Amino acid sequence: MLGVAVFATGTGPRPGGRAWDLFYDLVVYHVPWVAAGAACWLTARTAPREAVAWRAMATSLLVGAVGNVARIVETGQAGTTPSPVADACVAVAYGSLYVALFVLIRARVTRFLPSMWLDGVVGALGASAVGAGFLLGPYLTGDGQVSVMQVAWPAADVLLLALLAGVGAILGVHLDRTLVLAGGAVALFCVADAALFALSVADRYTDGGPLELLWLAGVLCAAVAAQRTTGDPRPREDDGGVRITWRLVALPLAGTLAALAVLAAGYGDQLPSTAGWLAVGCVLAALARTAVTFREVSSFATVRQEARTDELTELPNRRALLETARSVVAAATTARPAALLLLDLDGFKEVNDSLGHGAGDELLRQVGPRLAPALRPGEVLARLGGDEFAVLLPAADLDTAAERAGVVHDLLRQPFAVDGIRLHVGVSIGVSTAPVPADDVQELLRCADVAMYAAKTERTGVHVYVPDPSSGSGERLRTMEELRTALVRDELDVHLQPQVAMDDGRVVGVEALLRWHHPVRGLVGPAQVLPAAEQAGLLRPLTDTVLERSLDAVARWWDDHGVPVSVNLSAANVADLDLPRKVAEKLARRGLPAAALTLELVEDTLMADPERGRTVLGELRRLGVRTSIDDYGTGYSSLAYLRRLPADELKLDRSLTCDVADDERAAAIVRHTVALAHDLGLSLVAEGVEDVVTARRLAELGCDVAQGYAVARPMPVGDLLRWLAAERLPLVPTV
Repeated sequence: MLGVAVFATGTGPRPGGRAWDLFYDLVVYHVPWVAAGAACWLTARTAPREAVAWRAMATSLLVGAVGNVARIVETGQAGTTPSPVADACVAVAYGSLYVALFVLIRARVTRFLPSMWLDGVVGALGASAVGAGFLLGPYLTGDGQVSVMQVAWPAADVLLLALLAGVGAILGVHLDRTLVLAGGAVALFCVADAALFALSVADRYTDGGPLELLWLAGVLCAAVAAQRTTGDPRPREDDGGVRITWRLVALPLAGTLAALAVLAAGYGDQLPSTAGWLAVGCVLAALARTAVTFREVSSFATVRQEARTDELTELPNRRALLETARSVVAAATTARPAALLLLDLDGFKEVNDSLGHGAGDELLRQVGPRLAPALRPGEVLARLGGDEFAVLLPAADLDTAAERAGVVHDLLRQPFAVDGIRLHVGVSIGVSTAPVPADDVQELLRCADVAMYAAKTERTGVHVYVPDPSSGSGERLRTMEELRTALVRDELDVHLQPQVAMDDGRVVGVEALLRWHHPVRGLVGPAQVLPAAEQAGLLRPLTDTVLERSLDAVARWWDDHGVPVSVNLSAANVADLDLPRKVAEKLARRGLPAAALTLELVEDTLMADPERGRTVLGELRRLGVRTSIDDYGTGYSSLAYLRRLPADELKLDRSLTCDVADDERAAAIVRHTVALAHDLGLSLVAEGVEDVVTARRLAELGCDVAQGYAVARPMPVGDLLRWLAAERLPLVPTV
């Protein structure tokens, strides 16, 4: 920029003398060329995908500068005076510009579609026709005709302008900053060359005039383009072959109009034949582009239809239903509601299992024709996936929708003929309406889904969704999402409930019980958390968090009291073969022995993969971690599991201990369970010990450990530390 500013001072009167002219024309004028070439060459190092383009641009600038100097030195002036060295340099500079533009385009377009090539051809031919007809035409015909060598460089400029027009057509006039600046540089070079040619032919060109500023402006554009390029461009996204935007037709349309203008102006042989043939080629390319456009639009329509159609049943798919439902729900009012019927076939799995998937597919294909006669204009039957279908009713209140659901139910209850077999399948239908209770499409689907599962559970066939604040379904969904956040925000903690020996009242353990410090609902217990965690698939991270909190707690009192902590395991944890290693690392990190931890599990936890579970528990016992079977007596395979499971203790469920003081049958069960446990070398913990009378009776029956409100309620870690330090009387006083 400094070089351009200094040279601009010499475009008017200069200090006298040949030396000053040479200083301006040889030194000052070429400083920007060299600086811009260096900038382009350095940019190639930071933009690998465009490296060839920037090196080519640098070559064009530097070689062009060498050609200018050679022409001045050899002929004594610039302009178009013939010079073998200068002309060779100009040829190299033009070739380098072509390479630079091509590589810049290629870095931005990963795949050239036929329509893109044709757009480029139309733009290039249109620009060439204009250039040959209006810019060069006066010099190719008539009295002003010049030699081929004189018109060679302007012709190369016309081709460069045509290339720029083709670039714009290919990219849909959606040029990025770098390409705009580089293209601007090329355009300025072309304009300056054309002006130089016209002035030279008219013998009016003089060195050092304002025209040189046009070339320097192009040099500045190239330098800024290189300076502003910070990395490789992001290739333009391919949309699958169809490009829809007004920018895509702007330059091809302009090229076509320009070609028509050339043909009109050339009527009567006023323009050279070359321009006419270029214009004819442009029009023919435009016609070919029209044919390609028709084919692309047809292909796009086909693809769009396929994307909205279920391949198996040829019904609208979920996407098509959602698109239509959005407009229907948006237009629904309380005076003119809309409704959705969600259908799920009953017994479809049995059809697949017994007759094969081919029969199942044939059954699904028959659903559409079966229901088609019952549909009214504007109503949509769609397959959502599997054996789920939906019927969108744009104008139906709750009663009407329920009535239509009954019709659909009766139609689908009629037998289907599949592979020569009459099949009867049931259907469960959920009905929901908009704008009440659902005010958007997702809520409409959710309400219909809740109603459909209610119909399936209650076997009613059709169930209408009516909001029920006490149902808890929405609350459970909200709890699931909030629980994910709670795991991240460290809102989960444990409360600890002591376990004491029946004989002397010493504390032999504590059980860690999950507590959630909810920001709105306060302290939430496991009864609300665990079902939501299981449904959301969060049991494993939840258990890991409880284990971490429990070991942090026991580390605070282990050196003083040596009381272990018990943590419940989920099925996901028991099936984790890496669990023993994780437990060992957690204990070692806190400096705790394995005896500081007891892991509890219920019988059902091992039902999914008993062998894997026994392997994990065996590894834990080899580490020295005690294991406990929780809620004993509530499962179906208690004795079988006692025989095979590596366990250290049994925990009697409160359902067996709460009435033991008054119910002899319960007492008999406890007595024999105690004997069985002791014979197997297991200690027995009685849960749900709420009072001293129950505790005394359980002690008489041989229970080893008591846990319950009669001992203490669950408490935070700080309260437990004070409770452990306090003096207490035995739960069952000795006589």
